[in-house]
Amino acid sequence: LFTHRSDRAFRERLAGLAHLVGGESVLDIGCGTGTLAIVAKRQVGAAGTVFGIDASPAMIARATSKAGKAGIGVAFKNAVAEALPFADAQFDVVLSTLMLHHLPRKVRQQCAREIHRVLKPQGRVLVVDFGAPQRKSGFLAHFHWHGHVDPREIITLLDEAGLRSTESGPVGISSLQFVLAVSAGDR
Repeated sequence: LFTHRSDRAFRERLAGLAHLVGGESVLDIGCGTGTLAIVAKRQVGAAGTVFGIDASPAMIARATSKAGKAGIGVAFKNAVAEALPFADAQFDVVLSTLMLHHLPRKVRQQCAREIHRVLKPQGRVLVVDFGAPQRKSGFLAHFHWHGHVDPREIITLLDEAGLRSTESGPVGISSLQFVLAVSAGDR
């Protein structure tokens, strides 16, 4: 409902913000039902690899089923953002969309350190989240309310973890903001 039935187009737009290219290795943190991970796999192609993690076993089951039905090779794991089950310097790109606002500040800090740990030198991280509180009006407000994370806080969080912001701004939908950062490789 959030993207008015254009979830795939929305996810393709997000993948574009990450500047994905063929052959890259990608991690989608908080992958939910796997739509962004599937889009990422299409963009990185057969030579690329994509993993998705989510704290919810139900989301992992749905993502695995969705990728299977689409014939897309994405590996999904049940895991938490603050303890990524991957080797150091494994990924070219890490994606974190609409997830940080769910985490307390200390967990966000650990997540950022983990992102830095699993990124290759010069690897990229794309963080997308609500940049302002969502208005509590309208039909959907009765069912769900989203938190938010100020984009300046995201930039500071990534900087403190050793990631340098290179791009940021509005996504163009609701109050969604993005930050793209690069790993200098120093750990």
